[in-house]
Amino acid sequence: MRNPLIPKISPNSSSEGLAEYYRLRRRLAIAFTSLVAVTLVGIVGFSVIGGQDTTIIDAVYMTIITLTTVGFGEIVDMTNHPAGRVFTIMLLVGGMGIVAYSVPLTAAFIIEGQLFHPFARRRMQKTIAQLEGHFIVCGDTAATSYVAEELTNTNRRVVLVIPEEDSLSSYDDALEGVPRIVGDPSDDSVLLSAGLSRGAGVVACMESDKDNLLIVLTARRLAPTTRIVAATARADTDVKLRAAGADAVVCPNRTGGMRMASELIRPRVVSFLDQMLRDRSSLRVEEITVPREAESIGKPLEALKIDALPGALLLAVRHPKNGAYEFKPPADLALEPGMTLVIMADAEARSKLEEQVIRG
Repeated sequence: MRNPLIPKISPNSSSEGLAEYYRLRRRLAIAFTSLVAVTLVGIVGFSVIGGQDTTIIDAVYMTIITLTTVGFGEIVDMTNHPAGRVFTIMLLVGGMGIVAYSVPLTAAFIIEGQLFHPFARRRMQKTIAQLEGHFIVCGDTAATSYVAEELTNTNRRVVLVIPEEDSLSSYDDALEGVPRIVGDPSDDSVLLSAGLSRGAGVVACMESDKDNLLIVLTARRLAPTTRIVAATARADTDVKLRAAGADAVVCPNRTGGMRMASELIRPRVVSFLDQMLRDRSSLRVEEITVPREAESIGKPLEALKIDALPGALLLAVRHPKNGAYEFKPPADLALEPGMTLVIMADAEARSKLEEQVIRG
């Protein structure tokens, strides 16, 4: 079941959420103000009717049993007090309506989580607005949840875009705390509200290849330099998705077939890789690209002291000029802008090495 404290916001939630917040606040304010007012009127009235022998507790008791229509015995004697009976009738008629409105309204907000939604939604909107260099994962398939989970496990920031509120309800435990937006992922306003202009990448992982194609087209038009990865159920759709602007296309069926073959011929390797992916604190095969403004440019690889960094192992480098990979590169290889380091590292080691590459 979905956690009600993890709101799912619509593309126009910035204005809609704020309007709903003020609307709910007004309704609650009116309900509680009216309830407090009628209670005070009852307390004062019964205190006056009962005279000096009536305590505040007696007046409160009479007010509560009147408003709630419980009907317990009267502490303030109304036998010879017609005015008191008239006051009680008026309090009962007027107050019962207020109680009938206030109590169910408050209970519904608390039980259904609606009371928390405006506040949580506003916090989520602010969170998404402050994100930069994050990844936008669009989809309604099981693979969508696995993509988002892997990104969060490796300390990447993620925003989910799902077409329906319950699209990934079965995976809410794994995706707890991940910001999400409900809407059509191929809609301009939806992707922009997810921070596409500030994002580092987009994943299109819908059930339909046509939907993935539209997401890729939209994302590429709005963010020409953003990396886009798309899923496809059919291998022959690969060309169309790449033509639409996808940087990479993944066919889960083909990947699953390769995995099954690997289980047959190299089970120990598969077991090792599985353990890496299942353990949140385990190693990952990562890549770090040397930016043009990095202070390490021109320095040899050994200056990064990768071997001395716990949890990191350099596997290869990719040269920017010809795209060739060089495994076990020499220590005196000079770093170049656009060169990619392929490493095996945990999240902490990767972050430290990224800092070393930039700061030299």
